[in-house]
Amino acid sequence: MIRAGLGRDLHRLAEGRPFLLGGLRIESDRGELGHSDGDVLAHAVTDALLGAAALGDIGELFPPSDPRWKDADSLVLLGQAWDLVRREGWKLVNLDCVVSCEAPRLLPHREAVRARLAGVLGVEPGQVFVKGKTGEGLGPVGKGRAVEALALCLLERGEP
Repeated sequence: MIRAGLGRDLHRLAEGRPFLLGGLRIESDRGELGHSDGDVLAHAVTDALLGAAALGDIGELFPPSDPRWKDADSLVLLGQAWDLVRREGWKLVNLDCVVSCEAPRLLPHREAVRARLAGVLGVEPGQVFVKGKTGEGLGPVGKGRAVEALALCLLERGEP
């Protein structure tokens, strides 16, 4: 059996916050505003995996109303969600992601982001891909006020 999952996240950018993508801190004058550390890519990946396995979503597992998740490391949350998915007998075939923001540029950091995500998921970096896009001046992303991430995963039933 195989299943696909789609995850999406969008965060405002604010001064004084670190810019995180897939757990990698990238030099920027602004970062994601969020209850946890705001890592939009890790959040989108978490939702894609949980959705594919029909196990809920990131807001259910780690509700923003719960103070335990304030400023939480999103890669730790991703790891916990992935453990839950794996315990249900799923394994990752591949993960494809798109990050949309005006700045910073993703390309110089892409391989490091892929490696970090692959490490948390216990897969080869070749099973994870991340693309960077801009908003072409449109909407909050295009105006440089937000960053958005989309993630699509393919899971197959494996040994738990």
